[in-house]
Amino acid sequence: MRENLPSGASGALGILMISDVYFPRVNGVSTSIASFRRELLAQGHRVTLVVPAYDGDPPDDDDDIVRVPGRQIPGDPEDRLMKRGALKRALAAIDPGDYDLVHIQTPFLAHYAGKAWARRVGLPVIETYHTFFEAYFHHYIKAMPAGVSRQLTRWFTRRQVNAVDALIVPSSALEDVMKRYGVSTPVHVLPTGLGPEDFRTTDADRFARGHGIDLDRPTLVYVGRVAHEKNIGFLVDMLAKVREREPDVQFLLAGEGPALGSIRARVQRRGLDGNVIFTGYLSRDGELQDCYACGDAFVFASRTETQGLVLLEAWACGVPLVSTAHLGTRDILASGRGALVPADDVDAFADAVVQLLGDPALRERLAVEAREEARLWTSEKLAARMTRVYRDLVSGRSASYHNATDQPPPAR
Repeated sequence: MRENLPSGASGALGILMISDVYFPRVNGVSTSIASFRRELLAQGHRVTLVVPAYDGDPPDDDDDIVRVPGRQIPGDPEDRLMKRGALKRALAAIDPGDYDLVHIQTPFLAHYAGKAWARRVGLPVIETYHTFFEAYFHHYIKAMPAGVSRQLTRWFTRRQVNAVDALIVPSSALEDVMKRYGVSTPVHVLPTGLGPEDFRTTDADRFARGHGIDLDRPTLVYVGRVAHEKNIGFLVDMLAKVREREPDVQFLLAGEGPALGSIRARVQRRGLDGNVIFTGYLSRDGELQDCYACGDAFVFASRTETQGLVLLEAWACGVPLVSTAHLGTRDILASGRGALVPADDVDAFADAVVQLLGDPALRERLAVEAREEARLWTSEKLAARMTRVYRDLVSGRSASYHNATDQPPPAR
């Protein structure tokens, strides 16, 4: 094992990250891992990833990304379950002397294999809790009563996170959840930040031409996984209300996922086929940002977000938000700038959207505020805070940074 570095030391750290998911699988966990890794590498640290291999994925041009063979998960064509034996062999081939700590990113096989390996070689373990499973599982395990699934999830989460040395959550709301669960592990609030690519110059006209979009029509945008827990059905119902007053309104829905079929059916039942454009997944090398820029407003109503990174991405493109404030999104929306925050009610949400669409001066003011707010959430600032957490963990100090005297997220 490398010699422990004292808190505040300037030496490079060796960080072994293990996750059950990573690109090309597109989701918030993959984005968070890539964002922090990019900044940590820029700071001079070594960050090795141990992640699943995906069928047909070209080899990584990076010796510090270790791909582990996996198998498809029934009913979930997007994800891969790493093979236990292959993961054990991959970890056995890693020299623990090259690393100072293990950072686990997901609570499945990565958690158990990563913790076991770290304990065996004597390295500290930190884990990030990305997903609020309590509000998630009942959408997918229909046979289990919601109350039972919540209790089981709380027990499972508490047992897992109390077995590691430190825990990262992306919002203060998740810190409160961990307290309610009875978690005793020190908790650090560290959201995922925005990288330089999120602030690139956008070209809405180019995107519109490529997707047959008329930007003279009032335009709403949603970007994210099309999943039941994202509450997209609420947005479809809201759109029907908005159309009563703004007949030409159009809704760009960017993403894919298990609820796509049911959302398409809901759009059809509502007679909204001429108002909704499904774009599918978009690349992050400009196409995604151009899509955001098409919007007069970005709309969001998820009740289960642990952070809500897409809100920040929309802000970085200068797009005002109309969003409810639940769980992790409350941290982002707390400033009261760059957004309208209606009640969690279809009529109230529709009223806010119509207000924004009908008031160019309001849109312009919120757009200016959006860009200003986005600059407070940069990945460079947040990765520096991650390094501070790592150094204290390695040196044996593990007290949470998130308290009344510390700087809350974002870095204001």
